[in-house]
Amino acid sequence: MLAVRGLTKRFGGFTAVNNVSFGVEQGEILGLIGPNGSGKSTIFNMLSGTLVPNGGSIRFEEREIAGLAPYRIINLGIGRTFQIPRPFHRLSIVENVVLSGFYGQGRHSRVKAFEAAERALALVGLPTDRAAVVDGLGAAALKKLELAKALATAPKLLLADESLSGLDEAAALLRRICKELGITIIWVEHIMGVLMRVVDRVMVLDHGEKIAEDLPARVATDPRVIEVYLGTQAAAVSAVAAAARA
Repeated sequence: MLAVRGLTKRFGGFTAVNNVSFGVEQGEILGLIGPNGSGKSTIFNMLSGTLVPNGGSIRFEEREIAGLAPYRIINLGIGRTFQIPRPFHRLSIVENVVLSGFYGQGRHSRVKAFEAAERALALVGLPTDRAAVVDGLGAAALKKLELAKALATAPKLLLADESLSGLDEAAALLRRICKELGITIIWVEHIMGVLMRVVDRVMVLDHGEKIAEDLPARVATDPRVIEVYLGTQAAAVSAVAAAARA
């Protein structure tokens, strides 16, 4: 579904992502991990059109999308969430999701847009009452709203950037989105015990470069990954145990 080759992004003299290549198969959940500043969000920004790469190729369903505007990439079927939710507080919860849906693949009528929004909200466990307001939602609920907004765009590929902040329900919800809705997922998450229960493969970044890509249990015991990210052998053992329980 997605083939990335030699992806590079520079900001002046600083190289945030350096010659990164990877692929994602349809129906797969790929975990993307690494220390803060390793390039995870920069890759998401290039995949979703927020940033234009300095080099490399991004092919989605065999079409080159590197450098396309975000609205065109959304129309092709790539949706994303953001680490920091920024809802429209003057709109209701449902209206926030409807607005996102209008920019997706469906190009819904008003009726269908509201129906799609209500389905997305029900899936993530938020109110579908059209009078429910954004003000008063806690941090976890705002993350769920981000996810509902992304789902309302009818994505084929979902870029989930710490979409549920390691909540216990994250594993089950993302697996359900993948299996029941047929949505392929790339998931950035710092809570390793949650991520390892969900993903099919893990890719690890450090200082903008890919240092590992393999099955979760193998990545968790990779000496370089332990050194730069997991930190201790105990953390690696915990991550392996989480992968084994998946």
